[in-house]
Amino acid sequence: MASTPAKTSGAGSESHQSSAKLLESLSTVLPEGHKFRAYHLSTPPTRTEALFAPPPDTRPDRTYCENHFLAISILVPPSASSDDCSKPADKEAAADREVLVLALEILIYTTAYTSTFFVSKADSTGYLHLLNLPKGTPSPIREVSSAFITYLVRQRRRKGIQSIVSLFARAQGQYLFPGSVEYKGKHVLTDRGLVKWWCKVLTPLLDANDTMLDSWKAVKGYLLVPGLDQYETRAFIPKTGSGNAVNPNWVLGHPLEKISHYTYEYDWVPPRCLIAHYPDDPKSRFRDELDLEADDGKGRNGQWKSVHSLDQFWELMAFRQECSMGALTGFIWLVMDPHEPNKRQSVSTPCSQQESSAMITPAASFDTSSFPAEPSTPLRKTNNQTLALRTPQKSPQKLFGTPKVPGASSATKEKAKKKKNKKKKLTGPIIAREPRIKTAQRNYLADRPVATPYYYWPPEGRGRRLVREDGYKSSLELLLRLDFANLELATGSTRRWINEVGLGMAWGLDVVGTRPLPLSSSNSASQPAVTNISGLIKRKRPPADTADKPTEQGPKVNFLGAGLVRKKEQGQ
Repeated sequence: MASTPAKTSGAGSESHQSSAKLLESLSTVLPEGHKFRAYHLSTPPTRTEALFAPPPDTRPDRTYCENHFLAISILVPPSASSDDCSKPADKEAAADREVLVLALEILIYTTAYTSTFFVSKADSTGYLHLLNLPKGTPSPIREVSSAFITYLVRQRRRKGIQSIVSLFARAQGQYLFPGSVEYKGKHVLTDRGLVKWWCKVLTPLLDANDTMLDSWKAVKGYLLVPGLDQYETRAFIPKTGSGNAVNPNWVLGHPLEKISHYTYEYDWVPPRCLIAHYPDDPKSRFRDELDLEADDGKGRNGQWKSVHSLDQFWELMAFRQECSMGALTGFIWLVMDPHEPNKRQSVSTPCSQQESSAMITPAASFDTSSFPAEPSTPLRKTNNQTLALRTPQKSPQKLFGTPKVPGASSATKEKAKKKKNKKKKLTGPIIAREPRIKTAQRNYLADRPVATPYYYWPPEGRGRRLVREDGYKSSLELLLRLDFANLELATGSTRRWINEVGLGMAWGLDVVGTRPLPLSSSNSASQPAVTNISGLIKRKRPPADTADKPTEQGPKVNFLGAGLVRKKEQGQ
């Protein structure tokens, strides 16, 4: 592959991070000859609350979270019309101005069993049209979104660990750029258009699995639109390139039972333990309502009072939260299974065939015929008789022992030793420590292990700006207080956000696109010659009777209708 024409707009790259592969991924999808600038902000893996509620009398999974924020900007071209500005601007000064065109936020949740990439927010400003790209150019916004998700998935891949991409599609005028909906150049997608758009963004991850050297064992996409049946939902699935057939890598439904390790460890799992709790997610808020109603599942074997199956949960979801506001919403997942035997397969081997065949789940909530053969949930048959699909009243029971996570036992032993060792009383004179002079700035956030049983954090994939959790939230709050209603305000807001987040340092990454542009419609040499066939058209002759009829001469006599003649009344 040719070298990427990209460089860092700063004094030099930091030692704790690398962005070479990110620049390479972006340059291959951006239009050729156009210059962009990428701003990648992230946080180190931080301990957070578990995504899934554990079954009764079980500890929640130890979970870590990374926040990633990518913003793409362009330089305002000198040919930008002054109509885009609130005031007439000097074109020479406009050439040095920078404006954001795209922002994307992704949260990475990692445990000892899965790596989940949750697409939290994505938005554009509409100023990308200033580049005047030729008609037919693939959308840079869609291509960058797909490339960034693919980049993070590849850099955070762990051996034997399942990776999941999850998002909630809801049409809205603006998410990250206040006032951008007022700009006439911004194109806001409809509810149906947004669901289709996200399916197209994630489809390259499905299709590229067959051509990748480090491919997955199986990659499947799942789409669920509350309130629509499978026939109506099928219209959102992208078609294959060869014909009008639906892409076979997409499945209509949800994979919640497939991606939960509890379904492999227990004889049955309450539905509340299969619903992930993401920030600003409607199904998470609905889950919180049901938890309050059932007192967090206490005293009811981890079950809700009114909802007893996933089918019932999704049926009621169509009438709750944003799903009931009149616009369509979509839940999308991508499930990537590794070739290596994962922990779920390793823990299922000690289980006897009789125990694995006696598993009872709540009501059937998805079609298992479309899933790969391995890993699969234990069979639902005993003595060649199918068990009734009902919710058991007993508490969930483990089918086998919990797999041992390497390094977890040693950590617990160290904690136990620390508790036993009592603090010694300090006696004697107090010796003051000499102050250390700080001669260089150092980022202590990078001083943590790269690989643990719960996450993988290599230098490639970290943001150019590595900040703490509170600093990351402040950066997003600052962006939400700015204004992008017109080009003049947008350039000022862009400059302020870049300077305050970067603390005055240049932290952008310059990248030049290498994707060939389609032939421009203005290039007459590239267009085929237009054949004028007007001379070959044979006109129809007028009829003979009308052709020989002489034209009328003299003034034409107008006759009044009977209703217009007013008769004189008698006796007058």
